[in-house]
Amino acid sequence: MWYFIVAGFLVGLDQGVKAATRAALALGEQVVLIPGVVGLTYVQNTGMAFSSLTGRTGLLTIVSLIATVGLAVALAKNLVFTHPWGKWPLAIVMAGAAGNFIDRAFFGYVTDMIQVLFVNFAVFNVADCCVVVGGILVLCYVFFFWEKLEPKGEKGLWE
Repeated sequence: MWYFIVAGFLVGLDQGVKAATRAALALGEQVVLIPGVVGLTYVQNTGMAFSSLTGRTGLLTIVSLIATVGLAVALAKNLVFTHPWGKWPLAIVMAGAAGNFIDRAFFGYVTDMIQVLFVNFAVFNVADCCVVVGGILVLCYVFFFWEKLEPKGEKGLWE
């Protein structure tokens, strides 16, 4: 239950930041928050990470929906992980998938706004942060904690 509440909070945060960006900035406008470090730039991305698959919004909307629903079912039914240290990262990834799904379904693009200024990097959003951070945490759990924390001998998705 808490996994879905926290995921809902993260989706709300993501959607709130995106709505504020659309309301406050013109498309392409940049506001420097910390000079040389980070700024906000309003971008409409019809693709995915680094604008790959640009223009494939329909496909990416379906993929985002499938990921969101699949992760929700996996969390609810303990299909992948049973330990909270494994389930929290899945909830974070689910929140990111849901946040970007909402944008694609309602606007036809994903609103991106966070831009690091000290390196040439793609503009991204809160949902993207959730997917990346959650994904890294899933990998850490699998590589370092899976054997110690997951019950032995139970049938799951991986057996």
